[in-house]
Amino acid sequence: MPEVPSDTPVLDTITGMTIVSLERTSLDDHAVILTRLAALAAIDAPMTSYLLHVGPGAESGVTADEVQGVLVAVAPIIGTARTLAAAEKVTEALGVAIVLVAEELAEEAEALAEEAGD
Repeated sequence: MPEVPSDTPVLDTITGMTIVSLERTSLDDHAVILTRLAALAAIDAPMTSYLLHVGPGAESGVTADEVQGVLVAVAPIIGTARTLAAAEKVTEALGVAIVLVAEELAEEAEALAEEAGD
C-alpha cells in the first residue's frame, strides 16, 4: 500500500527507523544514547547528528562525564582524529542547543510580558 507523500520524506524515514530501533532494543534509553554517541564518533558524523541526541540524552540523564567516557572507550578503535572531531562536534552541538533554549526562553518571557501588559 503506497504511503501518502510527505514534505519531509528523508526525515520521516529516519524517524521511522529510529522508532523501530527503539521498539526492538533491550537497552534502556540511557544506554541507547551512549551507544549511538559511540557510533556517531566511529563514523565521523556531522554535528547535526550529535545535536539530534542532545535532548534525548539530557532526558535520559546522560552526563558530560559519560560522554567523555564513551569517547575515551572508543578512542583506541576509531583513532585520535575521529575522537577529537567527535569531542569538538559534541561541544558544538551543546552550544547550539543552549542558544536554542535561550532563544525559546526569551520568546516565552517576551510573550508573558506582553500578556501582563494587556
